[in-house]
Amino acid sequence: MGKSSEEIKNLEIRRMNREETEFAIEMAAAEGWNPGIHDGELFYETDPEGFFIAELGGKPAGCASAVAYDDEFGFLGLYAVKPEFRKKEIGMKLTEKCLEHLGDRNIGLDGVVENEKKYQKVMKFKSSYSNLRFEGRGGGKTSDGLVDISEIPFEKLLEYDRRMFPAPRQGFLKKWIKQPDSYAFAAQEDGDLKGYGVIRKCRQGYKIGPLFADEQCTAEKIFRALRASVPEETFYFDVPEPNKKAMEIAKKYQMNVMFRTIRMYSREEPVIELDKVYGVTSFELG
Repeated sequence: MGKSSEEIKNLEIRRMNREETEFAIEMAAAEGWNPGIHDGELFYETDPEGFFIAELGGKPAGCASAVAYDDEFGFLGLYAVKPEFRKKEIGMKLTEKCLEHLGDRNIGLDGVVENEKKYQKVMKFKSSYSNLRFEGRGGGKTSDGLVDISEIPFEKLLEYDRRMFPAPRQGFLKKWIKQPDSYAFAAQEDGDLKGYGVIRKCRQGYKIGPLFADEQCTAEKIFRALRASVPEETFYFDVPEPNKKAMEIAKKYQMNVMFRTIRMYSREEPVIELDKVYGVTSFELG
């Protein structure tokens, strides 16, 4: 029996506990994904059964998450293997465990460009569109006519969010909009919610996500308010490339593209109002 086979015999894939999510966040940081400083707790509580750690000879070697939002939709993320343990089938074993957890749900992921063909060939995922991460500097004037998101009835916010996200995410959203070290604003008109956005503290600077709005002018108002909330900081903005109006905002404020991911699904692309998704919530949870 070869050395590789012996190593796989010593491989264990198991569910993480809450404390072990910090390993996943550290792995994400090492990969350059710049996680939010509260992401571990917020992500884990969305689906505590959906976070997995790979151990080789009792040592952490890799991780992945498979968050089940409801019976129809799930999302893969936080997929990383330590460099010294790559090419040992660990990634595939983690993937198998994640897919087993999510069952026959439609599954989304944001894959790095270099892995797109692997996801297509091995996992049979279909590419839908690119997301672009932009980098800019905080500051500028804030916008009139917005309210703190705490003033919006949560059920109204949840109903609005569902138009732009493939599943209801009540537990996640309730904590996400109230997380420490963050700012969140909403736009209303005649009592109707017209958009909302969140910006959160990350390992480096801040990151906008989500930013949903009915109109470009509303999205830009919320964008300016979020940007003005972090005047001395670098911030990041993850934009679906098909939303040309969102791309226009990023370019108007002289933001630079850092990298690209490929949004992929195991089945069909979900029916959402993508033209109103100006900023993706996160590459890890969709």
